[in-house]
Amino acid sequence: MTSQLIKICSKRKGNYLHQRDRKRKHKKEKIMVSREQKRAALHEKLQLLRSVTNSHALNDTSIVIDASKYIENLKEKVERLNEEIASAESSSVHNPLPMVTVETLEKGFLINVFSAKSSQGMLVSILEAIEEMRLTVLEARVSCTDTFRFQAVGGENEEQGETIDAQAVKQAVGQAIKNWTESTDQV
Repeated sequence: MTSQLIKICSKRKGNYLHQRDRKRKHKKEKIMVSREQKRAALHEKLQLLRSVTNSHALNDTSIVIDASKYIENLKEKVERLNEEIASAESSSVHNPLPMVTVETLEKGFLINVFSAKSSQGMLVSILEAIEEMRLTVLEARVSCTDTFRFQAVGGENEEQGETIDAQAVKQAVGQAIKNWTESTDQV
């Protein structure tokens, strides 16, 4: 009878150990799957960051460094634009013409127009000038409540084959504003 009890106890103990080992193994597998999911999610986010910042880096650290440089460049652009707007606001008393800035982007231009006063009809003249240069407006923001602000991202039309520089875009937009001003002064 004692030997039977020993066999039963050892079987139960063996089953208990087997179940405990299965639970541990299952828990380890869950942790590994969770790590894999986290690693995949991180990789996906890094690839998204890489594409947004136009980084060509393959190393995760290099992607983060490129993103940091990209953010610093954006901060510098914001500071420069704020300075330009401040100088335009202060000089707009002396110069009634709006301030125009054009920056070259990877594929196209960033066009900014600022005027201290809201100007009805100026937007149409600016868009016509952009259209005449055969630029495609990819994105635009306009505000004309108290002041006039126009910001657009324009891409070059690839079919025309010739490249356009930022200075030419600035001159065309400036000329359109000047023509618009002269036409409104005559009315």
